[in-house]
Amino acid sequence: MTTALFVELQLHMRTKPAKPPWLKRRLPTGATYEKVRQLIEDGQLHTVCQEARCPNMWECFSRETATFLILGDHCTRNCRFCAVEHGPEGPPDTGEPVHVADAVHRMKLDYVVVTSVTRDDLADGGSGHFAATVQTIRKKNPHARIEVLIPDFQGDSAALDTILNAKPDVINHNMETVRRLYPEVRPQADYDRSLFVIRYLARSAQHVPIKSGLMLGLGETRSELMETLENLIDAGCRMLTMGQYLQPSPSHLDVARFVSPHEFDELRDQALGLGFTQVASGPFVRSSYHAVDMYHAATDAGTV
Repeated sequence: MTTALFVELQLHMRTKPAKPPWLKRRLPTGATYEKVRQLIEDGQLHTVCQEARCPNMWECFSRETATFLILGDHCTRNCRFCAVEHGPEGPPDTGEPVHVADAVHRMKLDYVVVTSVTRDDLADGGSGHFAATVQTIRKKNPHARIEVLIPDFQGDSAALDTILNAKPDVINHNMETVRRLYPEVRPQADYDRSLFVIRYLARSAQHVPIKSGLMLGLGETRSELMETLENLIDAGCRMLTMGQYLQPSPSHLDVARFVSPHEFDELRDQALGLGFTQVASGPFVRSSYHAVDMYHAATDAGTV
């Protein structure tokens, strides 16, 4: 190794931010956590909690909640922030909607979040399978509220119509980051395409709350973040989550900085001032974290 390269590596290691104390937490486990984990395993199901190595998995499982991941566990895209495996996937499991609906029934869930890997290899992007899952859950669990967290379906309005026709109670599509960082963070996605998805959904079904989420700490500036929030408001998004990006493995993007809880509180207030009706903002917030609480808050406020 040359002296210059050694110095460069040393500087990189020295400038990498250390994980702050507010990101350390106890992991609640116990009988309820184990029951949920076993139900998921027995049902041969996937959860985004497990596949994406979510820091809230232990808490959510302990509260008998989970976000179901459909359409397999391998994604056709390779976003540099995401822990879900990249690679080829077989055809959708036609029995999966029933398996998910049965798990919802056994867990006695009143609120369900369903998401998926991105399936650019399928003609409809998997939207038909999404719709079948929503409809099957509702048939077996008529009182359950259903939130879907969808990919962009390559901006295909027919696929978006398929989702809308399934009548979920909340539709979420994550922007993830600011425009400038898309080529680095989401090289196979497109900022304007994601805005189109949100705008199309908001205009097509004005009675359905449209939600989106952002990761902070990837190198975005405050002005870039505010521009993204304004873009989301203009597109019709009214529910928002903001959380700290955490590097899932050494092969993923580094954390540029750790955002303090105080700054997350400031950003929540600014987002509400822009016109968002419900905002969850904090280091551990994720797209579906306490999703039921956000929905009920919106219901109580009369914004749903």
